[in-house]
Amino acid sequence: MVNDTARKLLCEQFVRNNTIDPKLYERYSVKRGLRNADGTGVTAGLTNICNVHGYVVNEGEKQPIEGQLIYRGYNIKDLVENAVNENRFGFEEVVYLLLMGSLPNGEELRAFRSIIAENRPLPQDFFSDMILKAPSKDIMNKMARSILSLYSYDDDPENRSPEYEMATAISIISKLPYIMTLAYQVKRRTFDNETMFLHPLDPAHSTAEMILAAIRPDRQFTDEEAKLLDLLMMLHAEHGGGNNSTFACRVLTSSGTDPYSAYSAAIGSLKGPKHGGANKKVDAMHECIKQNVDDWSDEGQVADFLTKILNKEAFDKTGLIYGMGHAVYTLSDPRAVILKENARKMAVGSEYEKEYYLLDTIERLTPELFLKVKGSDKAMCANVDMYSGFVYKMLGVPQDLFTPMFAVSRMPGWCAHRFEELVTGKRIIRPAYKAVAKEKRYVPINDR
Repeated sequence: MVNDTARKLLCEQFVRNNTIDPKLYERYSVKRGLRNADGTGVTAGLTNICNVHGYVVNEGEKQPIEGQLIYRGYNIKDLVENAVNENRFGFEEVVYLLLMGSLPNGEELRAFRSIIAENRPLPQDFFSDMILKAPSKDIMNKMARSILSLYSYDDDPENRSPEYEMATAISIISKLPYIMTLAYQVKRRTFDNETMFLHPLDPAHSTAEMILAAIRPDRQFTDEEAKLLDLLMMLHAEHGGGNNSTFACRVLTSSGTDPYSAYSAAIGSLKGPKHGGANKKVDAMHECIKQNVDDWSDEGQVADFLTKILNKEAFDKTGLIYGMGHAVYTLSDPRAVILKENARKMAVGSEYEKEYYLLDTIERLTPELFLKVKGSDKAMCANVDMYSGFVYKMLGVPQDLFTPMFAVSRMPGWCAHRFEELVTGKRIIRPAYKAVAKEKRYVPINDR
């Protein structure tokens, strides 16, 4: 073992030798995070899959607008509203749309749902060898490892034909929810000292129904619950080519690597608290607010505590109010708008009503407090994470599965972008990094 003094010296050396003067980024016009000075993203590609629209640039100035999310030309609002109005599950329809590029007719959708159900079961001994024998405290890591392991069960994993890529994508989209729920049950038994429930699959279940049945001891759920989870999965299914996990998938795909490697990398990216893992951060912040505000309906009390958060005096002392603000959306995040309204329908009249109105208060107060405390009048809206954890909680989905549920929902989008990169990209993605270290003369070890 390295002693404390040596460890401290190694850490100091590590930090010193990996620190770059921030002024150099300005000198060489480096766009950190592939972001322009106004916060907009650097254009790195073209896509037919999704449009995330949150502002317009008029005569060089960024102007806020109401947000829009477009899947293959279809507004997410229309996709969700039609599924809700027709009282049916919509996630599988969105999966078909993202993969195939067009909406299915009734017969095509029924056949596609059957294909998903047929592909859900895992290879023989996969559960015992890959999940049960190597439990993980974090379900995201187990999901990434499981996808990589599926490579070993594929008879032709390096096949890049469109037919084989599509079959592989559908197989992974179908299996990932089952892998998630199994990994969760094993985690509960191994690390939480809880009972593990392993239920048989029902081929008649939609993806949302399958997940609720798998995580509940009695397998029971209401149609309203399943369709709310289905709606949330529709909203999370895709979000353009520039988000971190999708870009990671496209970067790996551009190298020519196999789909299992590309998809597992996307999961690794989504796990990060600056990306998909933010939903857990939002939930933790909400719990902190609930514990420190006596009267949730008193806007003055809520504002006082939010001010403490902004002043880095409370919660994690970063000065951030999680669930507010977005890299693209300005006046509104359409996912948050849709989710909030549907969350309200389930929350009002239930034990969650007070918490719903607390979140609404946080959303309304944050922009004016941000202006008051930080002097910024930047357009700021609630993002989807403001309400996603709340919805999961109402549905009995544990926090362990908040980000994994995001990954399960986003897999179709990753697959669609991999297809587009394979067909259209054709070049390895390789941006430039300017070296700023000065050349040094080698010193023999005895003279150092």
